[in-house]
Amino acid sequence: MLSPSEIRDIRKNFPILSKKVYDHPWIYLDNAATTQKPMEVISAINKYYSTMNSNVHRGIHYMSQVATEAMERSREHIHRFINSFSVQEIIFTKGTTESINLIAYAMNDFIHEGDDIILSELEHHSNIVPWQMLCQRKNAHLNIIPIETNGCLCIEVLDRLLSERTRIVSINHISNVLGVINPIKEIIQKVHNQGAWVFIDGAQAPAHTKIDVQDLDVDFYAFSAHKMYGPTGIGVLYGKKNLLEKFSPWQGGGEMIKEVNFDKTIYAELPFKLEAGTPNIAGIIAWESALFFIENIGLDRIKSYEDYLIKEVSRHLNSLNGLSQYADTAPRSTIVSFNLSGVHPFDLGSLLDRMGIAVRTGHHCAQPLMKALGTIGTIRASFAVYNTIEEAEKLCEYITKACEMLFI
Repeated sequence: MLSPSEIRDIRKNFPILSKKVYDHPWIYLDNAATTQKPMEVISAINKYYSTMNSNVHRGIHYMSQVATEAMERSREHIHRFINSFSVQEIIFTKGTTESINLIAYAMNDFIHEGDDIILSELEHHSNIVPWQMLCQRKNAHLNIIPIETNGCLCIEVLDRLLSERTRIVSINHISNVLGVINPIKEIIQKVHNQGAWVFIDGAQAPAHTKIDVQDLDVDFYAFSAHKMYGPTGIGVLYGKKNLLEKFSPWQGGGEMIKEVNFDKTIYAELPFKLEAGTPNIAGIIAWESALFFIENIGLDRIKSYEDYLIKEVSRHLNSLNGLSQYADTAPRSTIVSFNLSGVHPFDLGSLLDRMGIAVRTGHHCAQPLMKALGTIGTIRASFAVYNTIEEAEKLCEYITKACEMLFI
């Protein structure tokens, strides 16, 4: 496990963490929304624009080739990072949301009237709305896996929902609200036994746990750079090559074509068939620096430290009177959601902000889950490898102070 001195050294690589807010040291606990960026990522973006700025793939000149090689090295690195079978299975998108929309659009050719799509109550709106739109277009049915009282998915209901009409099951790997880690390998096997496909929203996972898409045997998996210490505006859709080859392009333009005539267009091979237009070149190149950052520390060591951190955070929070944690007995990643009896989440979040602690409040783009939990919203603290035990203790200390202020 990472030692306190190692965590201090890691923090030195994140200049923003030394800031003060309202004369307090800034404690950033909103990592599920986006992680901070180490200097090597910031430097990589600057290096691209200052030393190799050029469009990729289509240029014969030297600098275009330099930029192309740097971008494709990043694709290769992501391919190795998740252990995909082929680099052609790595499709660049704007982020997880666009990846989901790409799949939901591409499924037009494979969904018919009366077919079933299965989601869960744990889903982010981005993994609900595109499937609703698909169901509306094709007159298909949307079925929902509920959660148990501990926040885990009710797998028995999934067993009942699966049928010969099921075409795809789309769930998250880790809940962005509760931090619950879903048993995706078990779910994938069940769905495949029924002959359907599985899409996994992995936005909250790759910074915290190893992803091996071949071991999972997952059909599609998506994640974003900005939740794993990389830039915003760039993400990946992984898909099995034999399945992606079945998909029609979802956008037309440059790069995704092999030959264009006014009467006919021949599309490029994967991955370019599904990547229309100039990509976020700087973001893709800088993403590799974020991967190096994670790998140099080691995902196993990161996970071990974060598991320890979340247990300590949960223990501290449970010691506070009137505080209720959600899913605290479930397998969890680095997210804790809680509420204080009689206190609106926004009020507590605002007070914590004035004390220098950044948390997120509200429904977290998961209103159906809030309804299932019987609340209008929660306070969410989400941790990363650079967070310290002292910051967890400060969170609890300042919650106590905020309660005193609210109940005077």
